[in-house]
Amino acid sequence: MSDATLHAVNQDPDSFAVQIADQVESFIVAVTEVAKGDEPDSAVPFLLLEVSQLLLAGGRLGAHEDIVPDERYEPDLGPEPDVDDLRERFAALLEPIDVYSEVFDPYEPRKAPVACRISDDLADVVTDLRHGLAHYRAGRTTEALWWWQFSYFSNWGSTASATLRALQSLVAHVRLNQPLQELDGLDTDEDLTEESLAEEAGRVMAEEIAGPLGLRTVK
Repeated sequence: MSDATLHAVNQDPDSFAVQIADQVESFIVAVTEVAKGDEPDSAVPFLLLEVSQLLLAGGRLGAHEDIVPDERYEPDLGPEPDVDDLRERFAALLEPIDVYSEVFDPYEPRKAPVACRISDDLADVVTDLRHGLAHYRAGRTTEALWWWQFSYFSNWGSTASATLRALQSLVAHVRLNQPLQELDGLDTDEDLTEESLAEEAGRVMAEEIAGPLGLRTVK
């Protein structure tokens, strides 16, 4: 983003808030529709598109100067909307490919990859986005922007980024006709806990991804 663009964003917070809110709401509506399972064959590429577009909003929030809320304490929004139904729908829809391997912090050396689920990630991201959207709809624009920016850095940004890598990898495997293989030979520490974690990630990937899809696994 150029200096001129950054300056324009910082000088027009109301317009910026409207744009971010539109992208957030569009993402929530879109993934909720995908979770219904009406078009399962296009679910993965559609999610790839939606998560990519959401991360554009995240990048804009990340490039923005620190947003400071109007109030010292966050207003009470009441109970958070339940996302268990969304999570369960995605788990069923993506069941053969839901589990993937991820390293949480690429700057933390020699950490073992861990098993994650796309269904959990999407539900987690939607929870964060809805929280900010509730502030926005209540007229607390600065609070909404602060929350979306803060949670982008602390949670949904990295979660959505990991999900995007998994989705992009799935699409690439299909388009390039490359079978999914069991994750072996992962770089782990000598610590037995992390070694066991890496082995479990490989086993889960083999059983929950390759098997149901009829793809070749490495024995």
